[in-house]
Amino acid sequence: MVVSKLRLDGEVRLDRERLDQLYAQLGTSGADGVVTRAMEELAVRLAKVDSCQRKGELEELRRAARSMIAISEQIGMVTFAQVAKSVSVLATTDDGTALAANVERLMRIGENSLLAVWDLQGASI
Repeated sequence: MVVSKLRLDGEVRLDRERLDQLYAQLGTSGADGVVTRAMEELAVRLAKVDSCQRKGELEELRRAARSMIAISEQIGMVTFAQVAKSVSVLATTDDGTALAANVERLMRIGENSLLAVWDLQGASI
C-alpha cells in the first residue's frame, strides 16, 4: 500500500504591476486607503464564506465568493481571484467534496494573499 501525503499549497501570485498602477493613479494615501478597505472587506467575506459553508447556505456562499473576485482583482490578488471564482462556480454544483476542498483552499490562499499585500503595502510600492 502506498500512502501519499498531499502538500497543501498556499502559494499566492500577486500582480505587482496592478498595485503599482493603483498607487500611480491614486497616490500613496489614496491607494493605501483603497487597499486597506479592500483587505478588510475580503477578510469579512472570507469569514462569510466559511460560515455559509458550515450552515449549508450555498447561494449566499456563492454570492460572497463571487463578490470577492472583483475586489481581489482590483488590488492584484491573482490567485485569490481565481480560487474565489472556482468556489463561486462549485457552489452551484452537486459536488460538495470539491466545494469543501476549494473553500479550504480559498481560506489558505486568502490568508496568504492578505499577508502578502500587507507586506507589500508596508514596503515602498
